[in-house]
Amino acid sequence: MTEPEIERGLTLTHREQVLDWAAVRDAEIRFASVTVSENVNWSDAGAERTLAAAQRAGLHTGARHYARPGAVHDQAEHFVRTASKLGAFAPGSLAPALEVDAQSVDDRFVKAWIKHVRHAARVERVLVYADHECWAHRLHPDRWTDPEVVLWLVRHNGIAGRAGWFHSRLGLHQYACAEDVPGISGPVAQDAVVYPFKLSDVLL
Repeated sequence: MTEPEIERGLTLTHREQVLDWAAVRDAEIRFASVTVSENVNWSDAGAERTLAAAQRAGLHTGARHYARPGAVHDQAEHFVRTASKLGAFAPGSLAPALEVDAQSVDDRFVKAWIKHVRHAARVERVLVYADHECWAHRLHPDRWTDPEVVLWLVRHNGIAGRAGWFHSRLGLHQYACAEDVPGISGPVAQDAVVYPFKLSDVLL
């Protein structure tokens, strides 16, 4: 059986400068995840502009929260409030994502965040984003995954969609951070859908 063509996307923060969204789209970028909030009080003032521009270019866009230890319910509320104002829970959007990087953000935090975001945003599908070290040694996704949770692995091996780590819910792979995406100034994190997942499996 032949695997389908890889569907690619971008991970964006307030640091990247997108100069030409049409060029990004023409490079066959299909989706973009944008960090919109962190902890209980930080939000990116430029996220609305970024999401709107990406949507106008035809990309599936979604919101991401950078987790800090503690106050999980307050963080989830802050994220949902921020992302809702940006229209990030509309049908066809990339599912909301939790970025796990900070130390002491553990399985209990992830499980509680997912539960609260689902209730507050009235969505089911959620993405959990972390690097290989975190997946291999810190998080235990079997404790909180279900058919609507998709794992997102950050491992810059340069091989799109082939992460070198397996879980039945692994659907996204960040495979590079490089300066080779047209329309963007400087390096940008690049992602791919992991077979047998399809892009529709990570959208609302």
